[in-house]
Amino acid sequence: MSAEPSAQRPNLLFIISDQHNPMVTGCYGDPVVQTPHLDRLAEGGVVLDNLYCTAPLCVPARMSYMTGQYPTDIETWDNRHILDHAIPTFAHALGAAGYRPKLIGRMHFVGADHMHGFAERLGGDATPNYPGGTGIDLGMLGSGTAGPYHVALERSGAGQSGYEVIDEDTTAATVDALNRFGWQRRAGVLDEPFCLTVGYLLPHQPYVARKADYDRYWGKVPPPTYPEPPTDPHPYIGWWRERCGLDKATDDEIMRSRTAYWALVDRMDAMIGQILDALETNGLADDTLVVYTSDHGDQVGEHGLWFKQTFYEGSLRVPAILSWPGKLPAGTRFGQATSTVDVVATMLDALEAPPLPQARGDSLLPALRGEDASWKDLALAEYAPHGRFQRMVRRGPWKLNYYQGEPTQIFNLADDPHETTDLAGDPQYRHIQEQLLPQVHMDWDPNRIARRLEQKAADLELMTQWTRHVRPPEPYHWPLTGEMNYLDDYDGPDKDTRTFADPL
Repeated sequence: MSAEPSAQRPNLLFIISDQHNPMVTGCYGDPVVQTPHLDRLAEGGVVLDNLYCTAPLCVPARMSYMTGQYPTDIETWDNRHILDHAIPTFAHALGAAGYRPKLIGRMHFVGADHMHGFAERLGGDATPNYPGGTGIDLGMLGSGTAGPYHVALERSGAGQSGYEVIDEDTTAATVDALNRFGWQRRAGVLDEPFCLTVGYLLPHQPYVARKADYDRYWGKVPPPTYPEPPTDPHPYIGWWRERCGLDKATDDEIMRSRTAYWALVDRMDAMIGQILDALETNGLADDTLVVYTSDHGDQVGEHGLWFKQTFYEGSLRVPAILSWPGKLPAGTRFGQATSTVDVVATMLDALEAPPLPQARGDSLLPALRGEDASWKDLALAEYAPHGRFQRMVRRGPWKLNYYQGEPTQIFNLADDPHETTDLAGDPQYRHIQEQLLPQVHMDWDPNRIARRLEQKAADLELMTQWTRHVRPPEPYHWPLTGEMNYLDDYDGPDKDTRTFADPL
């Protein structure tokens, strides 16, 4: 951090979506999806082509974004885990720098602290505020359509998801906030910069999009390039497909779900466009660093997989566009491997905020400006589903997926971007494994994680019982009601009554 902040400090608009595969974006090369607003943002900024989340799951990925640390550092490995309120976040750092950070919409906090450094919050999360709290009511779609289950593909198509309704409220609140900033700035009653984080639910499943959007994509979205899993899939991939029921997916379900996903990305882009328009209309664009990204991706049928929860590129890579007029080069791309923890460090550096003391990331500003060519070209991710401890290392063209007690995978993404050829068994590439394995085990101990997960499971069980009996207020549980959700052409039972086990 500089000794003295600049006299003219920039604004920050940080937009984070949920489950956006970067390859379903115009500026990342998709010829079908219409994302004119993200594409326009990319034309005026820098696109990160190889940004990886730190975990292919919502809460670990998002809490890592908040803290600039890996899930193993902050002990958030699944969607029930509570971020310790004593761990400083990027919102705390921005507040320490003199900003009043504001959050509108989703962040997927769990537990008593739903601010974690934000000075203000509007809206909230569709998910429970506490373990065992108010669940998601998806009406006739059924709760399973928001999770990694075959029913999400069964009940897909034209209709409406409450997630889209909530995102419209988030958009309206954000536009209103920017309008108020603009009015106050013009009236001379506000001379401090704004710091705004906007959290979207889209394009996360349910794979249901409004009919007008859905119909525009029906018949235009191609089938998956690699619709089937490898003939001899990795043991974890085979187990995961069977657990989620993905081996039952029909061609019709696949195409309906893909069509809806493309339509949801289109609709999210339109909402982001409203926010960017408000930024420009209020004369705020030139002084604002805009960052768009997502928590993780979606496999959208590739390799016979959906949702996230694997180390395939569609699950682990995320989009990132950074636009800062006059400060970052417009219309450029950065191709080296980067991590979401680096994006956190970059935002703090740009706003001259103190770095987070335990953060793992590095600011990208010197590299993006061409001032430093020595970028580390490294990204790490981890996942711990049901005692299967996994870590990914990406360095240069090489990607190593480590599974404790199961075969390691190695892919050369320059030659094999779709990850169809595992090179781990080829003696020619043994040196790659020897180079990358030490990075896997650096500050990452599966045995310690196993012990902590067992302890945390007992803690969470008690917390869940407490919540169900005490029923504490959930002020940041956004009202998602059953009638918000429907399918236009559905003749099955009105609501899915099946019980879905937690697969995380």
